[in-house]
Amino acid sequence: MGLNCIVCVKQVPDTANVTSDAMTPEGTVNRSALPTIFNPEDLHALETALEIRDRWGGSVTVVSMGPPKAADVLRACLFRGADRAILLTDRRAAASDTLATSYILAQAVKTIGNYDLVLCGRQAIDGDTAQTGPQIAEKLALPQVTYLEAIESVKDTNGEKSARIKRNVGNGWELVDVSLPALATVLDTANEPRPLAAKKVMRFKHAAIPAEVDEAKAEELREENLLIEQWTLDDINADLDRCGLAGSPTKVYRVESIVLTKEGFTPVEPTEEGISKLIQELVSERTL
Repeated sequence: MGLNCIVCVKQVPDTANVTSDAMTPEGTVNRSALPTIFNPEDLHALETALEIRDRWGGSVTVVSMGPPKAADVLRACLFRGADRAILLTDRRAAASDTLATSYILAQAVKTIGNYDLVLCGRQAIDGDTAQTGPQIAEKLALPQVTYLEAIESVKDTNGEKSARIKRNVGNGWELVDVSLPALATVLDTANEPRPLAAKKVMRFKHAAIPAEVDEAKAEELREENLLIEQWTLDDINADLDRCGLAGSPTKVYRVESIVLTKEGFTPVEPTEEGISKLIQELVSERTL
């Protein structure tokens, strides 16, 4: 019995290395000034899919939505053992919020087809909304399990597949039985992502999407099975009114960089009067 997994991965700005150039004069994020990395929890989702394939067989397909530069994270997936990689890149998808992004990824999953489990990281560090995974499940009409920490078991009863999933609920764990196909979002405590495999690095280090090479090179890579699939919104039959800015009701007014300038500290007496003064100060400074 094999399980076909689709993993949604994202290339994100490295928020641990934010510099003074990270903000534009308009107060928005200057993504071009920030280094990019593999979204951490998506890496754990990929490892979960690879562990499932190692244990029960099947396949691992990774899909990412982003600019051509996002092919970097797909190569990283191939280095770790993914069977298939797809980049969905289209200028018409720019400025998509979670609603539009989840619609586009759901359409991509439908186009891939023949899947048992869709895996996403719990959230992306550039937004921290944790909305995209659950919204994909809703658009695909799939049962969903959030906060996955482990796949305990998989069953196939007369052709009906199901899985028992351990999920973290904060102060404990739940074991959830879910029929497949389903979608799960994965925590960073689920596993330890495997390192890059040296042989796979040597095999896929020249893998590229068509946008990165000329036509002759693309044909050469295709013959060697090193051409990463590159899709547009047309390839997934997307409704353009639900993509990009047109399909994104979320409006960001401004992103601010908060700099704490006060030095030293103010002692607070552990009395009702001390606490009262602290609250008054916080209110006067508009902290509360």
